[in-house]
Amino acid sequence: MTSTLLAPPITLTPDASGLIAEIEVYLATFPAPARVLVPYVCPLGSTVQLWNAGFPQAGPTFLDRIAHRTARPTPVSIADHLRLASRYINTFGWVQGALWDSAGRVCLLGAQAAVLAHGYGTPDTARRARIQVMEVLHATGRPVTSPDEYNDTPTTRQADVHHLLDRAAVRADSLGL
Repeated sequence: MTSTLLAPPITLTPDASGLIAEIEVYLATFPAPARVLVPYVCPLGSTVQLWNAGFPQAGPTFLDRIAHRTARPTPVSIADHLRLASRYINTFGWVQGALWDSAGRVCLLGAQAAVLAHGYGTPDTARRARIQVMEVLHATGRPVTSPDEYNDTPTTRQADVHHLLDRAAVRADSLGL
């Protein structure tokens, strides 16, 4: 004999209860999500740019040629010197424990020397840029005595050097150097 106090078992499925339809109606009231913008990637590839693209080509001016004197360096800011050094490392490669190697890879100091050798900035520009690098190293708690010591630390990677140069360039820009 069955009891009349108990209701028969109810078997509900999500579709039968209308729950899914109710949730869909609720979600339809929200605005459409914003499209995520992704960078455009050309299907044909990319063009290789020189490490000094966007900077005037260093070389003798007309007056330098008339006076038979060596070309004067192209003036660059300290921030631009640091960016050029980073670009140079990116293009030719990075090395630890040497100024440069037979493959053309350079360390941080070698990149600065190469930027100078190509006629961008003066030795004073490079010296002041190294001061900015040291300021960033000290501000980030790296107890080194020179940027070269940081470059040659076994735990330093090429990405760390690029990040350091970028932060130093931003600092130099913020100081108007």
